Amino acid sequence: MSEARFETLAVHGGEPRPTPDGAVVQPIYQGTVFESRPGDDYDDIQYLRLNSTPSQEYLHGKLAALEGTEAALATASGMAAITTTLLATLSAGDHIIAAGAFYGGTHHFLTEQAPRLGWDVDFVDPGDPDAWRSALRPGTKAFIVETISNPLVRVADLAAIASFSREHGLTSVIDNTFATPVLLRPHSIGFDVVCHSATKALNGHSDIVAGVIAGSAEHVARIRAVLNLYGGCLDPHAGFLLARGLKTLALRVRQQNANASALARFLEGHEAIAQVNYPGLESHPDHARAAALLDGFGSMLSFRPAGGVEAAEALLKGLRLPYTAPSLGGVESLITRPARTSHAGMSAEERAAEGIHDDLIRFSSGIESTEDLIADFAQALGD
Repeated sequence: MSEARFETLAVHGGEPRPTPDGAVVQPIYQGTVFESRPGDDYDDIQYLRLNSTPSQEYLHGKLAALEGTEAALATASGMAAITTTLLATLSAGDHIIAAGAFYGGTHHFLTEQAPRLGWDVDFVDPGDPDAWRSALRPGTKAFIVETISNPLVRVADLAAIASFSREHGLTSVIDNTFATPVLLRPHSIGFDVVCHSATKALNGHSDIVAGVIAGSAEHVARIRAVLNLYGGCLDPHAGFLLARGLKTLALRVRQQNANASALARFLEGHEAIAQVNYPGLESHPDHARAAALLDGFGSMLSFRPAGGVEAAEALLKGLRLPYTAPSLGGVESLITRPARTSHAGMSAEERAAEGIHDDLIRFSSGIESTEDLIADFAQALGD
């Protein structure tokens, strides 16, 4: 199955054969506890909080197959995936290198909570290896980056970051939410731990909250032991919905990518739009890198209208198809101003320093007709 193309892998990867009772769809084991197995360690007891029940083990196998890793772990949210990974990696007095701008929740954790845990954090330019070297300390233990940054959709030199981390003995952590394993499997280019907010494209239907951690068996076992104590497990029914969503991941992502690419080109050529950020555009600063690294440019784009915040709000109100909502990756298109939603926890000064202006609009492409989406934007822009 490892040689199968991704579309086939999404359907069949990690699926047990023969299936329980001949079921084509893996059943939900809603029970929280199971009969003890002699000789188990604490973390192997079949108990829901310990992430070891049949439903959880099935999902973990499927996730690992899609990311191409030895092991994977589902968590109660994307932030549970990020924070538990860091909690399992770092101790008081340790130091983290963080590359580029991040999702607001991750940024808030690194700036507000990490110091309370005794961790130091340096934010560096993801495209400047000299800045990485300058940030290194004897206590540096981890390097964290996003595959495609939120919300400016920048693409760092990821292979170089993974290589730099290996060279200096750092645990490399990457948030692959925007790219999904359809566009990139970061473990294949050297990253130690891959995280996702599975709430987004992996599930794809805006009806669960979940997270994913994937990597070597050694890394995942260490992280799971910490997750077991903090209790951030995923409910079996949510896990069932996530596994169901994974089977259509490739189909959804391809259509979302096509929509985002077409819309980005339409907006870039429109006189009412001042700036468009999408790595599929030749004008994007990371276009060449993204084209070489990724199998597609993603479903996310951001842009600034020519008329500032007032024009941004007018556009949001004028659109008929996208929902004005802060999430992403679903079958329905979503649109939002990050300054009011995903990055509202950052100060105005922090947002400005990262280029997240108040009039910046982030768009998550759904699977609607490309022509209908463009027509909707055209009418909302007064065409």
